[in-house]
Amino acid sequence: MSRFNFKVLLLLSTGHMVVDTFQGALPAVLPFLKDNMNLSYTLTGVILIMANITSSIIQPAFGLLSDKKEKAFLLPLGAFLAGAGFCLLPLAGNFSLVMLLVAISGIGIACYHPEGFKTARFFTGQRMATGMSVFSVGGNAGVALGPIVALSIIHYRGFSSLSWMAVLPLFFVTAIILLRRTVAVPSSETHSALKAKTGSSKAAYQALFIIICAIVIRTWITYGLMTYIPFYYINYLKGDPVFAGELVSLFLIGGTVGTLAGSPLADRWGHRFWLRFSMLSCTLLFPFILWLQGLALFAVVILFGLILISTFSVTVVMGQNLFPHNLGVASGVVAGFAIGAGGIGVTLLGVVADHFGVPVAMKCIGVLPVAGFLVTMILRYPVAEQVKDIRSAVGD
Repeated sequence: MSRFNFKVLLLLSTGHMVVDTFQGALPAVLPFLKDNMNLSYTLTGVILIMANITSSIIQPAFGLLSDKKEKAFLLPLGAFLAGAGFCLLPLAGNFSLVMLLVAISGIGIACYHPEGFKTARFFTGQRMATGMSVFSVGGNAGVALGPIVALSIIHYRGFSSLSWMAVLPLFFVTAIILLRRTVAVPSSETHSALKAKTGSSKAAYQALFIIICAIVIRTWITYGLMTYIPFYYINYLKGDPVFAGELVSLFLIGGTVGTLAGSPLADRWGHRFWLRFSMLSCTLLFPFILWLQGLALFAVVILFGLILISTFSVTVVMGQNLFPHNLGVASGVVAGFAIGAGGIGVTLLGVVADHFGVPVAMKCIGVLPVAGFLVTMILRYPVAEQVKDIRSAVGD
């Protein structure tokens, strides 16, 4: 039987960091692609849409592939493709080739995540959210490091040297191939997990739908703040651009800390309770983001990011608990499709900002946690039954 295995989770988390480094780096290098190829802002936006569709929206398809039979090769393959597509961008001679390379990188990202979440599940033991947070925080770190690594290489070596980032996936691919026996999930546990059933398939689908709605709202809030904090403090308040950048960074740092800190509390107090607590707390905290200034504002932004993003691993585990016989698909839906859908929703905030102004768009973001809390209040999530099923499945 597999219990909490920090070494395996750390290896998987390292791969998660490597893969998501390229996801975080792409937006940072778009200005250089735009200038080198004389692209319009519209075509630059199309590149991001392609990246979002291939890296997030299609993840359930790879989850389905993973569930049919063990597909451990998806882990090194995903890291390789994610890096290969991105690192070849400086060699692209036309827009079509850029789109193809972005799609290849996105497919690699989508390839890694469902199999990664599914494999990590078997090494979390009974501390499901805690173990999943170790895996998830690698992705947070990767997204944060991506722009720094890519822009540092471009600054010191030039855009053509971006291929040096290929060292990251090559290192991970080599490591996971050498340690493949350590990461392998025992066949008996896989078989047991595939046999596990939830109490009511209809109730499980209803609960999953509500969880997806909560994830979409959480993602909408996250991407909304990342996008509109700079607009609000630079364009509307005429503040210091560095100050606005610091706010966004502190928000994301808070989220990284929350991914690790919130999961043990969710394991102790209940996953549904923590999801509701997060949305309610964010509802109460958001007005202070618009009212406070200076160090107090920094503290609130960090706390807001910590509480909001602390439910990332929790919602992944909730989805897996609802469908323990389809861990790959469940992971792909809650960690890929739902997040991608939430990111697309930020476009609606742009429409609001264009017609009514940035302050109104910010206030709309403040309404979203209220909607998230109301959604979670109708969530029926029979934790006790699910945990019983999972324990019997993995032998804990």
